[in-house]
Amino acid sequence: MRRAGQMRVSPSFKSFVLDQLDGLGGVTARPMFGGVGLYRNGVFFGIIARDVLYLKVDPITRGDYERAGAAAFKPYLDRPGTMQYYAVPLDVLESAFELTAWAQKAVDAAERGKRSIR
Repeated sequence: MRRAGQMRVSPSFKSFVLDQLDGLGGVTARPMFGGVGLYRNGVFFGIIARDVLYLKVDPITRGDYERAGAAAFKPYLDRPGTMQYYAVPLDVLESAFELTAWAQKAVDAAERGKRSIR
């Protein structure tokens, strides 16, 4: 079984991601199973694990990630199964402007998901 520590995030990568997301506003990071959960105003929209940023997707946004060749988040590398979070393409990650736009779409996807559950 994989241990939570194997999703460990380096402090420098976490800091970089949070700096890149500064334009989104209201972003907080919380420890989560060895990784980091990202929230905006209480809405869970992203995961940092193994120094990779993953953002929430839904049927509206998944295609952007698939066209970019992004991989789905696998909490356990040695087990099947993925989650509705996809790795952010490197060129997006490196542009604070682009990352903010993609992160806003992830927040929107998370909010749509919350509404559909109710």
